[in-house]
Amino acid sequence: MAMQIEVRGGEGGWELQEQVERRLRFALGRFGHWIRGVIVRLVDLNGPKGGVDKRCRVEVRGGSRRAIVVESTDASVLAAVDDAAARAARSVGRAMERARGR
Repeated sequence: MAMQIEVRGGEGGWELQEQVERRLRFALGRFGHWIRGVIVRLVDLNGPKGGVDKRCRVEVRGGSRRAIVVESTDASVLAAVDDAAARAARSVGRAMERARGR
């Protein structure tokens, strides 16, 4: 079963959604057998004011009962997505190691 990724928010339309999905699949693909779904929330905290205000929140639902949630904020939405995806991959890897240890 393919990993389900849901992107919420963001002002970039379907092109942004495709880029976000591609970046998350790249970062989390090796854990695809463990991940049931991913929800990505994109928020512009300051609106048109600009600044370091693009937040990406990634929630990964996997084999454990708890969801893994990471956030990143940056001036660019794609930079925030890249950072959050890398953090999520590290967190999922650690969760899988803990699960194997039991």
